Amino acid sequence: MRVLITGVAGFIGSHLCEKFLDEGHEVIGLDNFLTGSPDNIAHLFGHPRFKFIHYNVVNFLYVDGPIDLVVHLACPASPVDYLNNPIHTMKVNSLGTLNSLGLAKLKRARYVFASSSEVYGDPLVHPQREDYWGNVNPIGPRSVYDEAKRFSEAMCMAYHREHSLDVRIARIFNTYGERMRIGDGRVIPTFIQQALEGKDITIHSDGSQTRSFCYISDMVEGLYKLSVEEGLVGEVVNLGNPQEVTIKQLAEIIIMLTGSKSRITYTEGRVDDPRRRCPDISKARRLLGWEPKVDLEEGLLRTIEWFRRKCYGTLR
Repeated sequence: MRVLITGVAGFIGSHLCEKFLDEGHEVIGLDNFLTGSPDNIAHLFGHPRFKFIHYNVVNFLYVDGPIDLVVHLACPASPVDYLNNPIHTMKVNSLGTLNSLGLAKLKRARYVFASSSEVYGDPLVHPQREDYWGNVNPIGPRSVYDEAKRFSEAMCMAYHREHSLDVRIARIFNTYGERMRIGDGRVIPTFIQQALEGKDITIHSDGSQTRSFCYISDMVEGLYKLSVEEGLVGEVVNLGNPQEVTIKQLAEIIIMLTGSKSRITYTEGRVDDPRRRCPDISKARRLLGWEPKVDLEEGLLRTIEWFRRKCYGTLR
């Protein structure tokens, strides 16, 4: 297949690009480096089946030649990024989605949209299933991400219904691993940085709020299966790890794995921050034969060692 991936220099995008290349496909990658990094794909430059285009998908999008699959991953994905870039976040999940859907329609390509568990908001149903409509504040500060993803999902389904486009929607839950950015505001790189530097680990609110963390290799496998399997037209699928932990437990695990002397401190909670977040992945199991294989401690160990090498130049 000839695959177009937007947001290819991002954390998930770069790993997914590698997966498609490893499976023998040709990849055209787009990124404007707003939050992605050239370092994430530098090793792919010169690959005979990889082409990179520096481009902002909120602009009109056209690529020469056939395209078999469009994967729209481009979007600031951490609270720091989307709160610092609120209008661009909404543009990339409106204009960017519209432009990439239009290209898929023109090329008669399959289309996969990277949505988010944030479409469920602060859920009143637990764990979250794909048929749950969510509990989202449409005018809160997080709405620039939550509602933009919900709008993109609606746009995808409109193209499916009106133009018979083969669209698939992945609702991605918290994902972690190598190539995350220090300072991006997400909880795992923040806690790892604080632990490795011996600083207090700062928890927003009382730490009883829960999340479910999926290691990057598992997420990439799920996204790949959703992209290449037949018979999934119009499907919406949760991708995440159903192993639920509190944020306080996460901090304690990271302190233990790093051997840090960091203490846990608490600060004010974030506005509209969900109290619980955990996917029901029965649909992914049924349709894709997929479930996560890497447990939290193993994935965190790999991630910690990568941060030691990449950001601190040391190993344990």
